[in-house]
Amino acid sequence: QVQLVESGGGLVQAGGSLRLSCAASGSIGSINVMGWYRQAPGKQRELVAAITTGGNINYADSVKGRFTISRDNAKNTVYLQINSLKPEDTAVYYCKLYYMLAPGDYWGQGTQVTVSS
Repeated sequence: QVQLVESGGGLVQAGGSLRLSCAASGSIGSINVMGWYRQAPGKQRELVAAITTGGNINYADSVKGRFTISRDNAKNTVYLQINSLKPEDTAVYYCKLYYMLAPGDYWGQGTQVTVSS
């Protein structure tokens, strides 16, 4: 079993920055993908960014240039640096860990990001 714990959300003014963290623990396979998703009220959950253990990164078009994902494989932790926040970035941000070549995906409990205009 894998547990994911997010932190770093909060209330911030438009134009501000936040850094989200997600720490994974448990029986974690050495080759995996860790990603950030978000879900705004009344909308579907969407991919924000994902990064493999090898460092390959994928971003949603809407966040390119403002969001930066990174990870520390030794700590099984993924980060999301969010700059130039906009009110439309308001959502619950979820961390996910999954495997490309094996079954299983795991979600964190989510962290709220609220951007005021």
